[in-house]
Amino acid sequence: MRVVGIVQARMGSERLPGKVLRPLGDRSVLGWVVRAARAAGCLDDLIVATSDRPEDAAVVAECARLGVPVFRGPSEDVLTRFVGAVPRQGDVGAVMRFTADCPLLDPAVIRTAARHFAASPGLDYLSTSLHRVLPLGTDVEIISVDALRRADRLATGFHRTHVTSYVWSNPEEFTVTGIALPPDRSGLRVTLDTIEDWRLIEAVVAHFGDRIVPVAELSAWLDANPDVRALNGTVRQKALADR
Repeated sequence: MRVVGIVQARMGSERLPGKVLRPLGDRSVLGWVVRAARAAGCLDDLIVATSDRPEDAAVVAECARLGVPVFRGPSEDVLTRFVGAVPRQGDVGAVMRFTADCPLLDPAVIRTAARHFAASPGLDYLSTSLHRVLPLGTDVEIISVDALRRADRLATGFHRTHVTSYVWSNPEEFTVTGIALPPDRSGLRVTLDTIEDWRLIEAVVAHFGDRIVPVAELSAWLDANPDVRALNGTVRQKALADR
């Protein structure tokens, strides 16, 4: 079974416009996500799914620079965009979903999720966030193409924005599982949604440089540096229906 990684990325952002192309060290935020996904070594292909809005021509240009294929589709209906991005050839069986606002992904977590999914025939969906112990911004999810297309037929409302939420919120209709990778570091936040998040991520890169940081090393450093951790300590994640 071929597994394709799809990164959703667009310039529009309510709280931090243009965040996916912000320069972070020696590359863009999107470039960090692409590098981590490639470094995992378990994906048969990697595609960026952006919108068809004019401002996202900048994302297309960055994809060309990074050498990653790009698919353009609806801005708000991200589920339709994902279904359209799945290659029609090559017997693709599953999609690993990434968001371009998570530059500190750990390739080892990506590999672990892919390995568990491959070892569970018939599984529709797997995620590290169903019983999350990882820092917010380092989780991974994988969905079968069949389940993705079924969700596209059934999902309405905010589920169309969040791609997989219809699947994991309806476990009676799909085969869903979560994996937990202890110890519990769920109180840490390294996703990029606000200027406060940006300050923390900049501090991480200023310390570690332009390299992928394993989640255990990143968590230990944040635990040891409460001043850095406090940079986005007041930020609260939006409820699913509001995101």
